[in-house]
Amino acid sequence: MKNFREIASNIIHDDRRRAVHHVLYPFSLLYGGAVECRNRLYDGKLLPVRRLPCPVVSVGNLTVGGTGKTPTVIMLAKLLLERGYRPAVLSRGYGGKSGSDIIVVSDGRSVLVDHTVAGDEPVLIAKSLRSVPVITGTRRHRAGIIAIDRFRANVLILDDGFQHRALARNVDIVLLDAARPFGNGCMLPRGMLREPMKSLSRATVIVATASAQGREEKGNLKETLAAYSPAAPLFHGYRRVAEITDGFLNPAGTPESLAGKKVLAFSGIANPEGFQKTAAPLSGGLVRFITFPDHHRYGGGDIDRIRRAQQESGADCILTTEKDAVKLVDFPDFVRNISVLRIVMEIQPSAAFEHTILERIAT
Repeated sequence: MKNFREIASNIIHDDRRRAVHHVLYPFSLLYGGAVECRNRLYDGKLLPVRRLPCPVVSVGNLTVGGTGKTPTVIMLAKLLLERGYRPAVLSRGYGGKSGSDIIVVSDGRSVLVDHTVAGDEPVLIAKSLRSVPVITGTRRHRAGIIAIDRFRANVLILDDGFQHRALARNVDIVLLDAARPFGNGCMLPRGMLREPMKSLSRATVIVATASAQGREEKGNLKETLAAYSPAAPLFHGYRRVAEITDGFLNPAGTPESLAGKKVLAFSGIANPEGFQKTAAPLSGGLVRFITFPDHHRYGGGDIDRIRRAQQESGADCILTTEKDAVKLVDFPDFVRNISVLRIVMEIQPSAAFEHTILERIAT
């Protein structure tokens, strides 16, 4: 009987999913048509592309969902610092609320605003890169001028910039989820694609990202990329847990410190499955996993729910992501009792990746 109920439930679920896909199909056609029209205007130079007086490196993706843009931006900024550059990060600042068009999140010395003003990702980048200016704004050319004039930046990193074609760039890094690089192959909202696959022809570098524990990749990815972007080299990016921090992002231990502990994990990110996959092998057991919407703004009710779940599950500790931790500053009593995974991105082969980026910046 149980198997019958499971089969029936799966059939109903599949039928509902197919029905939703049929309903969303015309909206995907409209969205795809708008994207196609916009790209043709840029390709035909009918829409202006402005150039900044220093190199620009864009980090973006082709789909919605987490592909590791934030840790890649942080890794790239650290690489440029090590090579003697003065980088600054330009971000759109999704999720923030401010009446200002341009927000200086960090001046390269201090983080000046919180996530309610600038958004969670720019604040996380600023906290991770204390010596790198971070500026948000929809007018990224203007943000770039501020970074150059006020902070003497000589290379700019455009966070989530692949679709921001109004600004010229020297390097276009496109991240693809190695497990589902193109989702179901459909455009939004029926699928995950923000642009058609042929837009990969604009990419300078392509990185297939996966968790360090599960280095899965579509078997035909190389062949697919060869058809759409034959000139762009393919690299492989792996998310690695660098350390455990406290809720204020101060170092608190190694990943091995979770061994044997029963863990309750929660997140409000685009790819919660990726976080779950990364966290589970580190602990003695992931006894509960709670998900919130991407860019979720936490309230007192959410904190009560998490605490109640910890009591019910008997979890030894509460674990979350850096991106979630920066949004919990209003709950210091809660924050000081949680643990945070600090994830870094490693791109292989590293020497070839570094050479490709630095060579493009220099030309």
